[in-house]
Amino acid sequence: MSNEELKNPLTREGWQRIAEEHRQLLEVERPRIVENMATAAAEGDRSENAEYIYSRKRMREIDKRLRYLTGLLKDAQIVDPRNIRSSSIEFGATFVIEDAEGQTREWTIVGVGESDADKGTISWKSPLARAVWGKKIGQVVTVQRPMGDADYEIRDIHYAGRRVE
Repeated sequence: MSNEELKNPLTREGWQRIAEEHRQLLEVERPRIVENMATAAAEGDRSENAEYIYSRKRMREIDKRLRYLTGLLKDAQIVDPRNIRSSSIEFGATFVIEDAEGQTREWTIVGVGESDADKGTISWKSPLARAVWGKKIGQVVTVQRPMGDADYEIRDIHYAGRRVE
């Protein structure tokens, strides 16, 4: 799957996490805040009512997050890495790179909104993912980073545990 063919790819797990957060905010958190605002507003002067001011601020945060999550889910394209039969890196690939000092790091390419660098997942739009996209084991890529370019060799690629040769 080429980079241009993708609209908003997500893994099934990522889609489920995003959908659950959306549901939680819409059905639980937002109604609770609306109730808090109504109670605080009934107490009188809203300009000095800390609970009302906090609730309004929290409501704006929730609505902003809901718009973001809705956008992610709207055009989501579920991609199952188990079905990918590519010999190069693309969406859903887990790959190992090695830097000039011999340090290795494993990354998995996932959708926007489901990436978490601490868990070894990166967005398919990240500089690293763009640099390795379409590359194979043994190739060296240069990644443009704020602290300067870095070269990495691709050491391994697999899709949902299926190794690529």
